[in-house]
Amino acid sequence: MHEVEYKSSGVPLETYELARGDHRRQKQGEETSQWAQRQIDEDIAKCRADPARAERRRQAFEEAAKLMRSFKKADHEIMRWRIRLYCGHIVEKQAHYTYADPVSAGVGSERCDECKGKQSTIVAFEPIGLRAEPPKLTVPMPPPPPKKPTRAELERRVKALEEENERLRAKLTTG
Repeated sequence: MHEVEYKSSGVPLETYELARGDHRRQKQGEETSQWAQRQIDEDIAKCRADPARAERRRQAFEEAAKLMRSFKKADHEIMRWRIRLYCGHIVEKQAHYTYADPVSAGVGSERCDECKGKQSTIVAFEPIGLRAEPPKLTVPMPPPPPKKPTRAELERRVKALEEENERLRAKLTTG
């Protein structure tokens, strides 16, 4: 795992005061949600009118869900975040550990359970920690490289090889 410097914004979360930009982002988020809901409603109407389209859509969603499940990450790859929502509630969310903050992980807003599922912009956040500790690496240490022979050891080896060479030559000429 590579090191990531995690960011915090607006801490302590409990006393965070909303800024002008927070109000603007919340309004933009609400407008985007309304636009998306209109698109969904149009698509649902088209699917009701065309059963073949509805079946293709169902299959596409099924395949997408299957693909997303195949990318399940290990607990030590998930960073936990405390986030303060525009509505004032503080919740915990999770994102892949490679993101320095939850907003860059694509979580710009959340549905608040305490506000009956209303979409609320993230206005402040702080990292809590990984969901689990990374596993300890158990790679065995390689053996140390063989030590280089000393000059005296090399000279003894050369002398022994020369003597053996002479003995073999003598045996070859007499044999």
